[in-house]
Amino acid sequence: MGKQQSKLKSSALEDLMSATQFSNAEIREIHKGFLMQTPSGLVTREEFKTMYSILVPGGDSSDFAEHVFRTFDTNGDDSIDFREFLCALSITSKGETEDKLELAFNMYDIDQDGFITRGEMRDVITSTAKMIRSNDSTLEKRLEKIFRQMDTDRDGQVSLEEFIEGARDDPEV
Repeated sequence: MGKQQSKLKSSALEDLMSATQFSNAEIREIHKGFLMQTPSGLVTREEFKTMYSILVPGGDSSDFAEHVFRTFDTNGDDSIDFREFLCALSITSKGETEDKLELAFNMYDIDQDGFITRGEMRDVITSTAKMIRSNDSTLEKRLEKIFRQMDTDRDGQVSLEEFIEGARDDPEV
């Protein structure tokens, strides 16, 4: 029990088509692959980290995978179900720039309070550097530069609006 059905109900398909940019056929195909990889229909945190380490070999991807997992696990139940997976995949593969930036913002907003602090930005940027095995000695300077550019109202935190505007204004960000 508790396993996801191998066939999607028509009501679930309709919901997924309205929540994503995938067609009925694409959803069915992705669902089939998802269940082949995760027969339970749920990806746990540890399974996700393991998959991520296979996708990004060489560096230490565990911290970055943790940030991605938290971002995809929108209901906070410590697992990623097919709907959460498909919605994230839709944004990353077919989404508009603003949707992708909102997803990125949510990854940086670790405590989910609607703002990114310097510490949160540092955590995500450091996890990215560990994953790609970067020993960039200018990381802290770059972090400060990016944070200053984005924190336009100088309140020590970056809102979603500031994040989107900052990312659009400077392609290097």
